[in-house]
Amino acid sequence: MTIIAQDGVNRITPESVSGEMHPTIAGSSKKLAAISLFSGAGGMDVGFRNAGFETVLANDIDPLACESFRMNHGDVIVEGDVRALFPLASRLQGIDLIFGGPPCQGFSVAGKMDPFDGRNQLIENFLQLVGLIRPRAFVCENVKALAALTRWRAVRNRLLSESSRLGYESALLVLDASHFGVPQARERMFLIGFRRDTLRAADRIHAALKILLADLEVRPPTIQDVIRSLGRAGDDTNSRICRAKITFAKAPILRRSPYAGMLFNGAGRPLAARGLSSTLPASMGGNKTPIVDEAEIFDGAESFVESYHAYLMQGGKPRDGDAPKNLRRLTMDECLAIQTFPSNYRFAGSQSAIFRQIGNAVPCKLGEVVAKTVNLILNSDIPDFILAMLDSARVDRQQFLLGKPSQYA
Repeated sequence: MTIIAQDGVNRITPESVSGEMHPTIAGSSKKLAAISLFSGAGGMDVGFRNAGFETVLANDIDPLACESFRMNHGDVIVEGDVRALFPLASRLQGIDLIFGGPPCQGFSVAGKMDPFDGRNQLIENFLQLVGLIRPRAFVCENVKALAALTRWRAVRNRLLSESSRLGYESALLVLDASHFGVPQARERMFLIGFRRDTLRAADRIHAALKILLADLEVRPPTIQDVIRSLGRAGDDTNSRICRAKITFAKAPILRRSPYAGMLFNGAGRPLAARGLSSTLPASMGGNKTPIVDEAEIFDGAESFVESYHAYLMQGGKPRDGDAPKNLRRLTMDECLAIQTFPSNYRFAGSQSAIFRQIGNAVPCKLGEVVAKTVNLILNSDIPDFILAMLDSARVDRQQFLLGKPSQYA
């Protein structure tokens, strides 16, 4: 493996990798070299690229995800176990950022929450590489549960302690993608660290990140907005449909909301046309794919889901057989848009493999706002106005948070 200078970026070219690397988006004030770990199909890399980072080396163990990554970001990804990069660390000096989202099934409330799941070790492997390469900063993404549940307190304390031992000042934040223009309620943990020798006020980084991120909030489009922009399922711009059937649940599980419980077969719940998507899972492609009402979205018809739910709540007898034809599963194109991938993003593999890659990704826009914030600090340190705000005892904290959600409190 060698390091070469090209276009002002320290580029890393493994001997096993060849081909043209993807250029950094034009207009960034300074190109920053990054290593992407647990890259998947490259959704997080889209956001970091848009924010001025150049992925010079990537890694993932999934062959299809690696192929998808190459189709969109160039031939800079090395397939295999992340630990295979450890012996190469001495050749990877001068990197600005390491980012990635280690597999989270062991920590997730959607999984078994098994403390002995071997994949839990991967987040520690991430920090091991940070310690070996010593980038100026790192961003580690994972499930909200790791940051929020008492069950994982020892794990997160160990991560914070280890990052401090390595010389990084870190902030542990939970961010909701829907606060940053993503039409999906998807909360994720971000452990963001900066090497102390790169900052003049390292102890202020946690508060500074909260303020900078709050300033990047934007209202997301609704599910109806997203689907109308693509056209009806089967149109040229929305052609990759999911054919999984929708049938009435024989024993419906009722909740107060029509969009909770279980009115139909499978774990793919209906989505409110004028609301947001629930978290898109990696298990989409069959009956775990969310449901939408095309007649409601395009024709202004009454919501069948809401009317059927009201009928059941009043004691009506559950229906059987197939659901009305206007109810359908999300298409692949709609899932891409909900995850804020570019519409022309390419994937390798079968439909189920592509759905898995989409569901596993960090929403591109969520990655982008985190990356913009990190880029700003790496290029110009913590802005003076933020330090002044933090220094002033006269400034009401709620005033400079501008009424932002409690995640920034």
